[in-house]
Amino acid sequence: MAKKKALLIVNPTAGKNKTRSGTFDIVEKFSDADYDFDVKTTTCQGDATNIVEKYIGDNDMVVCCGGDGTFNETINGVMKLPRRVPIGYIPAGSTNDLASTIGLPVGDIAKATDTIIDGHKNAYDIGLFNNRFFAYVASFGAATSLSYNTPQKMKNVLGHAAYVINGFVIQIVPLLRSLKPIHARIEYDDQVMEDDFYFGAISNSTSVGGIFKFDRNDVKLDDGKFEVLLVRGLKSPLESFGLLNKIRHRQYDGEKIIYFKSSTVRISFDKEIPWTLDGEFGGNQKEVYFAVLNRAIDIFSAENPIFLGSKVDIPVFDVAEANTEEAKKESPQERFTKFRRRKKNAEEAKHEKEKAEETPAEAPEVPAEETAETEEKE
Repeated sequence: MAKKKALLIVNPTAGKNKTRSGTFDIVEKFSDADYDFDVKTTTCQGDATNIVEKYIGDNDMVVCCGGDGTFNETINGVMKLPRRVPIGYIPAGSTNDLASTIGLPVGDIAKATDTIIDGHKNAYDIGLFNNRFFAYVASFGAATSLSYNTPQKMKNVLGHAAYVINGFVIQIVPLLRSLKPIHARIEYDDQVMEDDFYFGAISNSTSVGGIFKFDRNDVKLDDGKFEVLLVRGLKSPLESFGLLNKIRHRQYDGEKIIYFKSSTVRISFDKEIPWTLDGEFGGNQKEVYFAVLNRAIDIFSAENPIFLGSKVDIPVFDVAEANTEEAKKESPQERFTKFRRRKKNAEEAKHEKEKAEETPAEAPEVPAEETAETEEKE
């Protein structure tokens, strides 16, 4: 039997430099499992994406060891490939929101490697952010720069505590003094909302930034839906602390804290606004189109109730279609409009099918002549 082949991508600067000492464990375990593998290390931001495209070759899988940012880059590389190889994730970052949600071993590189070698996979939804992909969260507004503005050395030394110190002492306090609302127009399903917002997150996770928590029973990672959280209506900067506490306890009042689910979202602003994608800078955007790519990738992970485990009956962007040359020439708005049209048509067809199933079949009409003949025979 032919050996399995794996492309191993390691971010040597991730979380307290754990990957430097852990690389040996990864290599040893893949060797013992009789894999052929190539090991590549990242040297700069965006490098994981380039490594996937350049070196995937005939490898059966790609495995990344690093933080959520490294995983994001790996996904963007895989989504550009003509064939979708499964992804193994060995979390070694400072926060590891995604890994915690999926149930991957956090803080134990050897166990995380064993999870990949065991071979069980779950299908996972990927988010489309204009023409880029993200794994679990895109956010704007207050504190969104927290992760990508926290120095890497501080992350390496303090881990998740670095975000708390950098966020609430160095950044949040000055931020609250000059906190200004962001005017936005938000479209989802058949709804339109226009108001001033202080924070917004479009996610597919039970945790955002290690601070905002969602109900694990309410979040499914392969249901074709985003969880959308919006904060508006702050009367004073100090009120944000009270709202943060409400968010942590999932007390969504529908007024100041808005929570809903949708497979497509369009957000437009009066000016360009900075975004964060999976903890990294997502650029300044005036208009953003979101769509779920349902079950777009397979990720090595143990069985977990947070996955539905079966395809959801909703229309989605086909991954192969999204990577065609024609699709790449389309603007984000064109892709969004196409998706919405497909979704509407599919929902109408589903409704008609359900209606037909509920209506009892009528007995076929019998011609009068046949009825008369039957009566004569009787």
